[in-house]
Amino acid sequence: MSTALPLFQPANPHFARLGGEPAVRRLVDAFYRAMDTRPDARTIRAMHAPDLAETRALLVQYLCEWLGGPRAYSAQRGAPMLRRRHHAFDIDAAARDAWMACMRQALEETCDDAALRDELLAAFHKVADFIRNTDTGGGQRPHPGRPRETQPAQPAAPHTSALPRSDP
Repeated sequence: MSTALPLFQPANPHFARLGGEPAVRRLVDAFYRAMDTRPDARTIRAMHAPDLAETRALLVQYLCEWLGGPRAYSAQRGAPMLRRRHHAFDIDAAARDAWMACMRQALEETCDDAALRDELLAAFHKVADFIRNTDTGGGQRPHPGRPRETQPAQPAAPHTSALPRSDP
């Protein structure tokens, strides 16, 4: 038995840890089931077409790539540019939180590895918050990725991968 490390380790091993494309498909199916049934997800469900077939396929492709799997999404659609692709929708903190609730439920249904679930939830939260383009009061939220352009005198906020803490 060899104890040598593999020559190549993927930058993002989540795809393999989750179980590859079949697991991503199960996750996406559970996610949209949650979106269809959760009362707190009505607003974000209304942002989607009634028929989710194309949306499901795109999310599977995107998540496979994002999780470290095949790069089919970018090859077919170019760079994800998630904030730009979601610009047509008012995505505030409530929409972000509803999306996260659906994803949390889907991960609980499909991923038995608690550590992996926590890692993915933290990563999903960063993406979901990045896509947020509307403040609670309805005003446009500046692009968070370019703080020096939107607030030149302010230092950039520190980066964190942790989920926001919720007090009991």
